[in-house]
Formats: sequence, structure tokens, C-alpha cells
Amino acid sequence: MTTNAITNEPPIDKTSQAQYPIEDLLRQRWSPLAFSDRPVEPEKLCSVLEAARWAASSYNEQPWSFIIATKDNQAEFDRLLSCLAEGNQEWAKNAPVLMVSVAKLYFERNGVENRHAFHDVGAAADNLAIQATALGLFIHQMAGFDVPKVREVYSIAEGYEPVAAIALGYLGDPQTLSERLQQRELAPRTRKPLEEFVFSGRWNQPSPLVKSH
Repeated sequence: MTTNAITNEPPIDKTSQAQYPIEDLLRQRWSPLAFSDRPVEPEKLCSVLEAARWAASSYNEQPWSFIIATKDNQAEFDRLLSCLAEGNQEWAKNAPVLMVSVAKLYFERNGVENRHAFHDVGAAADNLAIQATALGLFIHQMAGFDVPKVREVYSIAEGYEPVAAIALGYLGDPQTLSERLQQRELAPRTRKPLEEFVFSGRWNQPSPLVKSH
């Protein structure tokens, strides 16, 4: 985990308290709002994209693409930043890397609609997130962005759909955020219990596997 250069302590520790044992990288992954202005090394950025490349997908179609902008090119960064919702621009402007994931909606093999495209793009983004965590990086994915504007700004062709905006970088100091955003950043992490989404027999009937624990 990223540490404070002065105290050598993590700026914030949001490691999850899992109900059952899971891999540490999964426990350490979370979506911060406070990003450091430290640039992300190109080799690390390529590593997280390589992890996305090796995600599973229906018929191995790999229907994902990523539009990427870094602060090495401020004009490009600002162009992508302008596509975000105003509330997300407030904090995402501090991240050194911004991305937009895009799904290809039709199978290359036969032109039929790929209803799993969004699922597969999500799987690629999850690979990206876990690899980022392994490298001391964090990502925050956003639904709050202007889809038509992304289409126009980047001339995205028909048959492709922007899925999510992504901020990526090293963990920053929550004190750099507004008071409202600090409250979000420092709030405890919560998840639904397994009983609320693992079913057996019929819909909404908790499985005995998880109900009994």
C-alpha cells in the first residue's frame, strides 16, 4: 500500500473485513477519491492494461477498448476530464491518469449482438483493478460521465458503447478533498451479506450454504 513519505504510514487503510477468507489483493482494493499527483510509471500503466488484456470473454471476443489520457499531455487529459460529470471532475482532476472503457456490442465472428459485452468489459476492468492494487495503484470507476460527448470527442463508431470512466493513480491525502468528499472517503466500507444475493431453489431464497453461517 502507498505510504506517507513523512510518517511512512498509509494515508488511509480501507482493507475490507471479509466474512470469509479471500486473497489480500481483493481486500485491499477500493475506490478512492483522493489521488496523489505522482505520475504513474509507463511500465506500470502498461502492466495494468496487460492484465485487462487477459480477462475472460465470451467466445474470446475481447470486446473491450480503453481510451487513455495522462497528465504528460495536459491538453488530452483536460479533454477527457471535460467528459466527466462536474461532481467527478472535482476530484478526478487530481488523478494522473484518466480512461474510458468502451464495449464492442457485436460479435466479430458473426455480427450478432453480444449481450455479454458489458459483462466482459467489466471483467477486463476488474483485472485492471487487481493488477493496479498489486502495483500500489488504485482505480475509481465512474458512471457519471457524458456518453454522447465521449462519442463525439473521440469519434466512436456505431456498434461501440462507452461503459465507464476510470481514474487511476497513487493514493493521495484525504485532506486535499472538500469536507463533503472527505466524509465519503473516510466512511467505513460496507457490503451486503451473502444471504442477500446467494440463492437456491427459487429467486430471493437464501441458499442454505450461506444461511446456515
